[in-house]
Amino acid sequence: MYPGTTAATHPDRIAARMHGTDQVLTYGLLEERAHRVARVLHDAGMRRGDHLAIVSTNDLRVFEVYWAAMRSGLYVTAINSHLTAEEIAYIVNDCGAQTLVVAGALGALLDDLLPLVPGVRLRLAFDAAPGGRWESYEWVRDAADPTPLADRPRGADMLYSSGTTGRPKGIRPTLPDAQVDEHAEPIIGVAARMWGVGADTVYLSPAPIYHAAPLRIAAAVQALGGTVVVMPRFDAAEALRAIDEHDVTHSQWVPTMLVRMLRLDPETRATYRGTHHRVALHAGAPCPVDLKEQMVRWWGPILTEYYSSTEGNGLTMITAAETAEHPGSVGRPLVGVAHICDDDGRELTAGQTGAVFFERDTEPFVYHGDPERTAATRHPLHPLWTTIGDIGHLDDDGYLYLTDRAAFTIISGGVNVYPQEAENVLVLHPAVEDVAVAGVPDPDLGEAVHAFVVPRGRIGDDALAAELIASVRARIAAYKAPRGVTFVDALPRTSSGKLVKSRLIDLFGPVA
Repeated sequence: MYPGTTAATHPDRIAARMHGTDQVLTYGLLEERAHRVARVLHDAGMRRGDHLAIVSTNDLRVFEVYWAAMRSGLYVTAINSHLTAEEIAYIVNDCGAQTLVVAGALGALLDDLLPLVPGVRLRLAFDAAPGGRWESYEWVRDAADPTPLADRPRGADMLYSSGTTGRPKGIRPTLPDAQVDEHAEPIIGVAARMWGVGADTVYLSPAPIYHAAPLRIAAAVQALGGTVVVMPRFDAAEALRAIDEHDVTHSQWVPTMLVRMLRLDPETRATYRGTHHRVALHAGAPCPVDLKEQMVRWWGPILTEYYSSTEGNGLTMITAAETAEHPGSVGRPLVGVAHICDDDGRELTAGQTGAVFFERDTEPFVYHGDPERTAATRHPLHPLWTTIGDIGHLDDDGYLYLTDRAAFTIISGGVNVYPQEAENVLVLHPAVEDVAVAGVPDPDLGEAVHAFVVPRGRIGDDALAAELIASVRARIAAYKAPRGVTFVDALPRTSSGKLVKSRLIDLFGPVA
C-alpha cells in the first residue's frame, strides 16, 4: 500500500497538515507532487539503488520527497537538521547521496555545506530563489512532468543511528524486488493490525520527522490513508491543544515528553479532553513504571509502549492493561523472536540478564560500509540472530525487560550496574528537570555511579545532592545509587530526546 491508493479514490482527503498553520497536503496533491519529483530525480540520472538525502526541519514537503524516492527505487536518508555542516556532510558522503534536498530556512549552514559534499549532483532547497547556488525545489518540482513513470520500484529508507554511543551508523536494508504498490513494510502491517491505523486515523507527530520512528510511522499512516498532523516542534501545552483541536486518534511520544506534560500546571492539564484519542504510542527509551502509571491515571488505558530500533531487527509491544501484570516490561515480540544470551552466545533462561538478540527469517540489517560493526551484531552460532547492544531479560511469559545499553553499563567494584534503574527513580523527583547516570573513574571501584542532574525549582547544592541520593537508595539497592551528583544547566540530548551519554564527560569534565 502507498498514498496513491487513497489519492485515486479520495484525492481531497488530507494526508498531512501542519499544526498551528493553515498548511495542508491532500492525497491528490501529494500524489501529483511525488510524481513530479520522481520525474526530476529520474531526469537527473537517479536509478534504483541510488541515494537521496534530505535535511529539513518539520515540513510537509518532506513527504513529497519521501514518496518520490519510495516510487523511484531509491534509498532515502533523512538527516538531523540540528547537526553542524561537518556532521551533515559526513552522513551525506558516507551514504553516497547524489541528490541532496535541504530546507532553505537553515540559512548559512547551506553555504558551509556546499563545498563539503562534492559527490552531490542535484542540489535542491525549499524556498530558494531561482538562480542561486541551490536550485529552487518548488520551481524544479512544478516545472516537471506529472505523468507517472512507467517503472516505479519500491525504495527504502537508509537512516543513521543517532550516534548516542559513537559516530552515526547507516543502516542499509535490502531493496524489495517489487513496485511501490506491491510491497508493504512490516510497520504498515503492525500499524493496521495492532494499532488500528486506517483511513479514519489522525496521527499526531510532535517529534522531528527526520528520526526513524516519526518518519516511518507517519509514512505507514499515509500508506493506510490516514492523516498526519505535524507539530513544528514539541511543546507540552501545545501538544495537548493539538490533540483536541485536530480530533487526534493516535499519537507518539518519548518518555521525556510525557514527563513535561505531566509537569504542566493543573489548569493547563485540565484543558485536555482527548475525546477521540485512543492510542498513545511511546518509545525511544523504556518508560519508568511510575511515569506510565501517572499517565494512565490521566489519559486512561490508551498508552501502548513498543521497543524497536533504527536497525529494525525486532519489535515488541505492551498495552497499558498488560503493563499492570508485567510492570517495567517493553512487551512481547511482534516482529522477530527474542533470545537472551551470555557473553559467549549461550542462550539464557527466563529471568537471567544478558544481550538481547532477535531472530528473523529475513536478511539481517547491514551497517553501510562497516563490516566490522556489522559482524559485531551477529550471534556467533546463529547468523539470523542480531543484537544492537541492549541488555535485558525475558520473564516466564515471554515479556522483555530492558536493563540498559551494553555501552552504558557501569562496572563498579566488579559488579555490573545499569544506570537506567537510578535514572528511572530520579526522573520523577520533583526537584529534577533532567538526569543522566553514568560511570566515572574511581581509584577504588574502577568506576563509580554518578548522576548529572538539571535541577528544577531548587538550587543544586550539597543538600539537594544528598536528598537525591537518599531517594534512590530508598527505592533500589544502595550499590546502584549515585555516589555523587553534578548539577548542570542542560544535558546532551538529540532532538528526539535521546541522551548522548558519550558526551557527558567531554562536556562537564572528569568528576572528582
